[in-house]
Amino acid sequence: MSFDLNCPVCLQPLQGDLKHLECPERHSYDAAKQGYWNLLLANQKRSKDPGDNAAMVLARHEFLALGYYQQLADTIASRLAERAAEQSSPRILDMGCGEGYYTLRMQQQLDQRNIDYQLAGLDISKHAIKAACRQSKAITWMVASGARMPVADASLDLISVLFSRLMPEEFSRTLKPGAELLIAYPGEDHLIELRNLIYDEVRHSGFTPESVLGESFEHLATETISYQFRLPTPAQIDQLLAMTPHGWRITQTARERLAALPQLELTLDVRLARFRRI
Repeated sequence: MSFDLNCPVCLQPLQGDLKHLECPERHSYDAAKQGYWNLLLANQKRSKDPGDNAAMVLARHEFLALGYYQQLADTIASRLAERAAEQSSPRILDMGCGEGYYTLRMQQQLDQRNIDYQLAGLDISKHAIKAACRQSKAITWMVASGARMPVADASLDLISVLFSRLMPEEFSRTLKPGAELLIAYPGEDHLIELRNLIYDEVRHSGFTPESVLGESFEHLATETISYQFRLPTPAQIDQLLAMTPHGWRITQTARERLAALPQLELTLDVRLARFRRI
């Protein structure tokens, strides 16, 4: 096992091989047949089947495969690989990795630069991690809670958090001093055309990572990634809706309004922020 993992029960180190892990207290874990580790405890679940369900994972996979977010994914992966190239054998975690779309691009960029690295993806959704295993067998995939990651203290050189909830205490615990945190989050104009069609009043969250991370992290830079793309069919508009939180909130009237559109021009607007663990 290339990563320093902790037992989710007793927090002691896990030792083993690619098929079996065990801690000194004899808590043991077998790799799933697909190749991932399920390190999510029952008391860490808020529902019977936490995270994205199978339908949501499939919708996101099908839409992302169309390539509209490829430029975004390549930019994120390139920035992460640039940071990794500055370190010796970095250990990298993609927290909230979903079905692995961005994680796979990270692997590709790291390989292109001939970097000696270890890469893991973590998500609370078993359906997402099962799908991620089909993307790559060279990445360590884990079903686990981001609120208590089964990763050893000060063992990571990079963490990426792409459109996922921030866990500052866990980032501070698992990152080495001086290690970096890469955060992607929506800008105010992200999918603004879609939001204007769905909501009577579009609200801007005003979110910034700085307001959440606290004093353990130094803000290094924030980059804007913005471009236009066009969805040429109602089916693709529906696919996009299904993979966003807007799909849960949309009214029937707004859904019918979207269904009547032959195509939709959209804005992708994302912020990519870098922080250093102090």
